[in-house]
Amino acid sequence: QVQLLESGGGLVQAGGSLRLSCAASGRTVDKYAMGWFRQAPGKEREFVAAVTSDGTNIYYKDSVKGRFTLSRDNAKNTVYLQMNGLKPEDTAVYYCAIGGGITTMDYWGQGTQVTVSS
Repeated sequence: QVQLLESGGGLVQAGGSLRLSCAASGRTVDKYAMGWFRQAPGKEREFVAAVTSDGTNIYYKDSVKGRFTLSRDNAKNTVYLQMNGLKPEDTAVYYCAIGGGITTMDYWGQGTQVTVSS
């Protein structure tokens, strides 16, 4: 079974930046779509960003466009989420996931906490 380990979360002031990393083990990720999701307290998990397995298409939630950038490094078996211009409403546990397609995520990490103060 694939294992995903997120890192890079933390506490930042509004307007600050964080770079999340998700390292996969047990499988190489070159054949998988990869994505980031988040869940705020009392809220449902929501889509943030995803990239197709071939890397040709990247999708973002509208509210993070222009602020967040997803990238993948297949050689390192890692996907990243660069988050700039963070806002308090970005506060959530961020999860990475991989799957056979952008709409089918089969494996999930344990999450990393991102807290943005006002």
